[in-house]
Amino acid sequence: MDLAVWVREGDEGKCAYAMDALKRAMAWDEAVYGREYDLDVFNIVAVDDFNMGAMENKGLNIFNSSAVLASPDTATDADYERIERIVAHEYFHNWTGNRVTCRDWFQLSLKEGLTVFRDQQFMGDMRGRGTKRIQDVILLRARQFREDAGPLAHPVRPESFVEINNFYTLTVYEKGAEVIGMLRRLVGEEGYARAVDLYFDRHDGQAATVEDWLKAFEDATGRDLTQFRRWYAQAGTPRVRVEAEEWKDGRYTLTLSQHTPPTPGQPVKEPFVIPVAVGLLSPNGDEAAPTRMLELTEERQSFHWDGLGARPIPSILRGFSAPVILERERPEGEAAFLLAHDRDEFNRWEAAQALARRAIRAVLEGGQPDPSWLPSLAAALRDEGLSPAYRALLMALPSEEETAASLHDEGRPVDPGAIHVAHEAIRDHLAAGLGDLLPLFHDAAQNGGPYSPDAQSVGRRSLGNAALALLVRREGPARAERQFAEADNMTQSVAALAALLSIGAGEAELAAFHDRWQHERLVLDKWFALQVAQARPEDAVAIAERLTRHPAFDWKNPNRFRSVLGALTGNPAGFHDPSGAGYRLLGSWLERLDGVNPQLAARSSGGFETWKRLEPRRRALAEAELQRLRALPRLSPDLAEMIDRMLA
Repeated sequence: MDLAVWVREGDEGKCAYAMDALKRAMAWDEAVYGREYDLDVFNIVAVDDFNMGAMENKGLNIFNSSAVLASPDTATDADYERIERIVAHEYFHNWTGNRVTCRDWFQLSLKEGLTVFRDQQFMGDMRGRGTKRIQDVILLRARQFREDAGPLAHPVRPESFVEINNFYTLTVYEKGAEVIGMLRRLVGEEGYARAVDLYFDRHDGQAATVEDWLKAFEDATGRDLTQFRRWYAQAGTPRVRVEAEEWKDGRYTLTLSQHTPPTPGQPVKEPFVIPVAVGLLSPNGDEAAPTRMLELTEERQSFHWDGLGARPIPSILRGFSAPVILERERPEGEAAFLLAHDRDEFNRWEAAQALARRAIRAVLEGGQPDPSWLPSLAAALRDEGLSPAYRALLMALPSEEETAASLHDEGRPVDPGAIHVAHEAIRDHLAAGLGDLLPLFHDAAQNGGPYSPDAQSVGRRSLGNAALALLVRREGPARAERQFAEADNMTQSVAALAALLSIGAGEAELAAFHDRWQHERLVLDKWFALQVAQARPEDAVAIAERLTRHPAFDWKNPNRFRSVLGALTGNPAGFHDPSGAGYRLLGSWLERLDGVNPQLAARSSGGFETWKRLEPRRRALAEAELQRLRALPRLSPDLAEMIDRMLA
């Protein structure tokens, strides 16, 4: 068949990776799902001014140019991975979205959640399932959990809408994919394959519903999914709590409960079917019992393991088997034990995150990190059996958003500035405490040969650049300046520049970057975004405001608008400046943008999403700006709906 990528004249040399990703996606869908392409031609066209990443028009996919164009000197590793994922996602829509489409907009997750799940499977096979799963969960927790916990919460299948564009959300996409993943875990790989084949056989050429999808699973596996349907109908992130653990005469009993907080329009929630994958470790670190998939279907249930020789250490929610928040008081030393011994890649990483969370909270509350934390982390980082990409994830801190969410869960007002200070203190602590590991990781990444976007090379660079971001805190700028000067690819250039900006250096490098790349529109987006994302909180709003007056700031271009205003909302302490300047700057640009691109304006308003959880001063300032926007005449339905939901 004929495959083609259409771009602007002069960009032909940046299409090879998108074409390669398309071929691999087509081959993967044949091998894994048995789905062949049904036309003689497949075209991708790349355009600069496009709100979305891409759109799956049959046989002629329309892409944002940022999701197609790549060369080593203009695209980062993250860009290559994004291109690979989006190309695959839009191709997979040929079956899950085009040949079988949605009866109505309320079924949107039937195609989007399912296709995200398929692209996650593909990327796991391309780049490593363990690291890919962790990356997916990081995104889910940082953005979808926030959506579920705030005024924009809605079910995976919404019950109503004013403007459907406002429901192309993380809940429909990412949580929708998690629902598919849970279904696969509950029925098993073979049951999933039978059910999906049955679904395609029944509905090829039809417009289907969520009920059609679930009926195929019930008929193929004999399983009653009545209770499982609640995942499509109820909003919010369930809390799974470990209520009790008992050990007696070789029997270990684990008692779990579930509770889902109220969300707009849904004050009371019925119990979900929650698959909870649990493994048991013996005191010497061996597996005492293999991973078992528990099914939590009631508000409170107990599960038993018999014939154990010693009290086990549980590894709960392995592989993040359900999109829930696990609540458990960990015994002293357990997280360090799991970091050292757990065979499950997700829970080993989660143990590292638990230790980091504890350290952040200690600093936030005026204390000091547990002195055993860094030795435990360093021991894991020295494990040569772990991939560089995985070790880079072990070294990363939880996001400031995650810290804010945990404070909000406890009923405490959120001060983004204080959270940022605590995170910065922990980064300094990491930089000082990881000793010779950081130079070792960074040096290894500088000797990798010619640039390649393969998973192994990407992992090596990600570990090296994670080390560099810490090294500049204790060594100063010299190492990053050298990397910037010697870099032969965009990944190393951007990482070095980000490291320099993070410590208030890099002015000469920033100017050199602009001079070299000012005529490359996608690279210039990076130049804009880096300055805002890496700005000190007290400078972020002023820098963003200054950049909106730059001659190259084309606010009507979605990528350029997001590179400044999106980067500002992605800098929480900067956007939530206690003066309210961040709210006023974003509000003024939303007002201007709404008359030209209401869809982008509505999406960009999400920066205000968490205003109700802020401490009183910031909360009042954010609300005032939202009320000002809502009072404007001729506000678009897109933006008006979002503001109404946030103010409700």
